[in-house]
Amino acid sequence: MNARPADDPFDLGFEADDDFATPQQAPAVDPWADLGSPVGSIAPQAADPFAADPFAPDPFATTAQAGERDPFADFPPARPNDEPEYPRMASASAPHANNPVHDMIAGAESALGEAPVPRITINVFCARTDTAEVVERASTDRRLSRASTIVRAGGLAAAVEHYQNQPTPSLVVVESLDPAPQMIALLDRLAEVCDPGTKVMVIGSANDIALYRELMRRGVSEYLVPPLQPLQIIRAIGGLYADPSQPFLGRQIAFVGARGGSGASTLAHNIAWTISERMLAGTVLVDYDLAFGTAGLNFNHDPLQGVMDALGQPDRLDPVLMDRMMARCTDRLSLFAAPATLDNDYDISGDAYEEVTQKIRGAAPFVVLDLPHGWNAWTRKMLIASDDLIIVATPDLASLRNAKNMVDLVRQARPNDNPPRLVLNQVGLPGRPEIPAKDFGDALGVAPSMIIGFDAKTFGQAANNGQMIIESAPKSKAAADIEALAQLISRREPPAPKKASSLSGLFRKK
Repeated sequence: MNARPADDPFDLGFEADDDFATPQQAPAVDPWADLGSPVGSIAPQAADPFAADPFAPDPFATTAQAGERDPFADFPPARPNDEPEYPRMASASAPHANNPVHDMIAGAESALGEAPVPRITINVFCARTDTAEVVERASTDRRLSRASTIVRAGGLAAAVEHYQNQPTPSLVVVESLDPAPQMIALLDRLAEVCDPGTKVMVIGSANDIALYRELMRRGVSEYLVPPLQPLQIIRAIGGLYADPSQPFLGRQIAFVGARGGSGASTLAHNIAWTISERMLAGTVLVDYDLAFGTAGLNFNHDPLQGVMDALGQPDRLDPVLMDRMMARCTDRLSLFAAPATLDNDYDISGDAYEEVTQKIRGAAPFVVLDLPHGWNAWTRKMLIASDDLIIVATPDLASLRNAKNMVDLVRQARPNDNPPRLVLNQVGLPGRPEIPAKDFGDALGVAPSMIIGFDAKTFGQAANNGQMIIESAPKSKAAADIEALAQLISRREPPAPKKASSLSGLFRKK
């Protein structure tokens, strides 16, 4: 092995070729002396470096005092694959309380778009019931909908036994409660039977940087430490299969009306414009209402090409062709307009919608989808796959029923995501009996994110002029509501206005 540079800032004094050897006058306690030894040659007198409680206040301790009790001594050994009953596995020794660090990371990452994991096979070998339950919850997530996940009991030892006569899948996730020497010895045996291209993720009990570096050196793709949450597992798997050629994925925001005429398209267009012009973020608006879309009218654009051309040839859609098909509304807002004609039947497969949307997400930080009110397989898939879903409803009984069905569907299909946002629109229409906003939200179990009053003059004038509300009526309450809703959805604040120089007035023209 090559010598380590002298100025390596991460050098912990750990070198496999040296520290794994057994010197003639070795110290009495060397926690890493036996990691490189062949299987079965672990020195019995070596101290267990992970004997301390891994969930103690000091999780980075790497040495244990002599005579300290092993907290995992009461756990049964890893069972072979012929005993897959989860109730017989060891229970977690640490309570699964909310982890504030994990919550903070999840909140920060939720502001970004997340790509689904490709069509792969994932085999998970758990040593604890709690881990199996978390993995099962993660496997039902929308981001893992393409992957096929199989959960087995027995942990790392069961994985080694299972693959003696079986091919390995794309990803193998193994959990080990063993001390570091036994864990690495078993991983070496697993490496002998792994097929080329198989990735291995390890769930261990010790939060130790030296162990992590050694696992990475031996080819392990990721190492996680409990307590685990479904999103943590999902994002770790997604990171292993992220496309390095695609620097980011735009956040996918879908607008859908609970009933026809609820104003979902108008709000989608205004929110897309506000995110681009007020939050100063690149945005693409996609009008998927192919027969009756109004995005071209609302932005006063009649492009020769649009989203129909992209759906007709999704395999040829690259950044150059995409830029040619999109209409440039502003410097930051691009429009994929619908043809809005009845010349075609628009019989397009759901895979085409999915592929086009995925490619568009690489063009801007925010992608706003204006979905038609009609219900079919691809609209259902778009609702479930979106990072944010906004249901626009009017305060009437039909909207309440339809919105309730949508919320229930999305909650069941997206157990690890926030519930959809509810926007009550056209509230206060003269002469119409209405369901109070509080009762509407209580029936759905979702409080309205915004209540927008009925204002036919403001919205009608903006539509007739081909303008957005903030352009045509910047001082109106509707404009303030739309800007506040855009901030909630984009999780951004508008930049502070620049202060004028005290000398600028001296040079102002009279």
